[in-house]
Amino acid sequence: MNQAVQDSGIEDIFEKVKKQQRLSFEDGVRLYQSNNLLALGSIANIVREKKNGNKAYYIYNQHINYSNICVNLCRFCAFGKDREDPAAYEMTIEKIVEKIKERIDEPVSEVHIVGGLNPDLPYSYYLDMLKEIKKIRPSIHIQAFTVVEIAHFAHLAEKPVETVIEDLKEAGLGSIPGGGAEVFSTRIREKLCPKKLSSEEWLNTAKIAHKAGLRSNATILYGHIETYEERIEHLMALRNAQDETGGFLTFIPLAFHPRNTDLASLSPTTGFEDLKNIAVARLMLDNFDHIKAYWVMIGPKLAQVALSFGADDIDGTVLEEKITHMAGAETSQALTRNELRRVIREAGREPVERDTLYNEVPKV
Repeated sequence: MNQAVQDSGIEDIFEKVKKQQRLSFEDGVRLYQSNNLLALGSIANIVREKKNGNKAYYIYNQHINYSNICVNLCRFCAFGKDREDPAAYEMTIEKIVEKIKERIDEPVSEVHIVGGLNPDLPYSYYLDMLKEIKKIRPSIHIQAFTVVEIAHFAHLAEKPVETVIEDLKEAGLGSIPGGGAEVFSTRIREKLCPKKLSSEEWLNTAKIAHKAGLRSNATILYGHIETYEERIEHLMALRNAQDETGGFLTFIPLAFHPRNTDLASLSPTTGFEDLKNIAVARLMLDNFDHIKAYWVMIGPKLAQVALSFGADDIDGTVLEEKITHMAGAETSQALTRNELRRVIREAGREPVERDTLYNEVPKV
C-alpha cells in the first residue's frame, strides 16, 4: 500500500479492490467524496493494469454527424437545433457518401455516425445510408445511431425496436455508440431532457441490441447539476445491465461543456474532476473491460494522465466531430495516427491500434 492510499481514508476500499470484491453504492459515494486524487488513481490503476496491462488503445476512425435537427432540444446540448434555426443542417446520402470517399485512401477501420432526432428524415434514409457506405467501403465497421436514435427510428417506422435493430444490422450496422445515457436519474431527466428516452428505455433498448448480437458503448454526462449519488446510481445501473448481457464494449465518461447551452452559467469541469470520474468508473465498473478517456472532450494532455487513472483507451483520429465543438470544445478536430501514438508513448504506455471490437490491428 503506497503512502497516498495509506493516508486516504479509503484503505478499506483498496483492500476490497485487491481481493477483487465488488464495490457497493456506499463505496462509490465515498470514492467521489475523497479528494485524495493520487490514491484514487493509484487504486484505479491496479484494476486498469490487471485488465489491460500496459496497453493503451486507439482507433483510426472517422466521425459523421448527419443532422443536428432534433425534436428533443435537451438543455445541456449545443448541437441540437430547430429546423428553422440558421445553424440547422441535414446531410443528404450523397453528401455522406462524399465524406466517406474523401478518406477512401486512408486506413479508416470505423465510421462513427450519430445525429439529432430529425422528425422529417424517413426511416429509409438511415437504412440507405448504411447500405451506401458499405457499397463504398465493404470492410469498414459502422458504429452508428445511439439507442435514443434507434428508439426514434422505431417510432418513425411504427415497428418494434427488435425489428428495427434487425433491419439496421442487415443494412450494415456493426455496433452502437454510447450516447444519450446522460445521467439516468429521473430528477435530472425531468429538469434537463424531459423529451428524451427514459433511463429504463435506454437500458432496455441497449439490452435488446446486445441480445441481437450488437455490442455497444455506454456513457455518462457529468459536471452539470447531478450529485455524486446520482452518478453512482448510473454506474450501478450500467453494471447490472452488463451482468445481464455482457454487451458493453467500453465506458466513456463525457465531461459537460456548458458553452452555447441553456446551462452556460455553469463552469466547465476541472481536470481534477475529469480524472476522478475516470478513476471511480474504473473501480465501480468491474465487469467492463475498457474505460475511455475521450481526448476530444478532455484534451490530449489530460487523456495522457488519465492512462494512469484507470483509462486504457483515448479513442481515435476522429476528424470532424461537431457535437462537443458546438458546445465550445477547443480541442483540435483530429489527431493523426502518429500523434496518438506519441501521446500514448509519452504517458509510458504501449500504443495499440484496435478495431471497434478491440481486436488489435496489425502494425504498419
